[in-house]
Amino acid sequence: MNDHRDFSPRFAIVTGSDSGIGRATAVALAEAGLDVGITWHSDQDGAETTAEMVRAAGRAAVVAQLDTADLATCGDVIDGLADQLGGLDVFVNNAGMGQSQLFLDLDVDSWRTIIATDLDGAFVCIQRAARRMVKANRGGRIIAVSSVHESQPRIGSSAYDAAKHGLGGLVKTLALELGSYGITANTVAPGEIATPMNGKDDDEPELEDRPGIPLGRQGASAEIASVIAFLASRQASYVTGASWSVDGGMLQMGPQAGSHLTTNGWRSV
Repeated sequence: MNDHRDFSPRFAIVTGSDSGIGRATAVALAEAGLDVGITWHSDQDGAETTAEMVRAAGRAAVVAQLDTADLATCGDVIDGLADQLGGLDVFVNNAGMGQSQLFLDLDVDSWRTIIATDLDGAFVCIQRAARRMVKANRGGRIIAVSSVHESQPRIGSSAYDAAKHGLGGLVKTLALELGSYGITANTVAPGEIATPMNGKDDDEPELEDRPGIPLGRQGASAEIASVIAFLASRQASYVTGASWSVDGGMLQMGPQAGSHLTTNGWRSV
């Protein structure tokens, strides 16, 4: 049984870090003193911009293309980045895709693409990262970016909901199996975050009124990244198997209500 309360991370990989939550996380970890591996699927320029931001924070950055739906190669990308960095202490599984199509209209190919991207690829990449951490015997942090839909569903998101529910269950099992190696495993479950993937500008999420969210606004990527950075740190040494909702209180309303209420009438009796 390894305690590893003196865990001092030096190397991290953040998948899907060419923009949004992934970029903010890569920068937050660099500011915490970690060298960072950055991945991109279709936006290489975005990934290079993230790398420049990491280097501006005084840390090393390496970049690689990653398609988590390509199960035959995605694990090798993680190993390659870890080799370039010189090790792997923190793995943030952030890459993924969304869905907006009713269940009765969803075809099998679309279902399989979403499940492969958001769950199957996560399994492969996390397993590669975990194996390296176990071999290095330094402890570690595995953090998966899921969604509030890890615990509550949304109309039009059957495949996405299934994948995020599965990801949450996977990470909880990892907490049981990897704890003896000093490796923690947690999910971070964002609510409505202003990111390019959602067609939003991350700079000023408070400009759009969101009556159905108790805090009255969308979140910013940096607000998710700050929670991830905590979970990646020594200070989170006794946190594992948890799902951290970072949602402005949305889950207290239900995600459907949180995004569809158009007035503040619910705020008073």
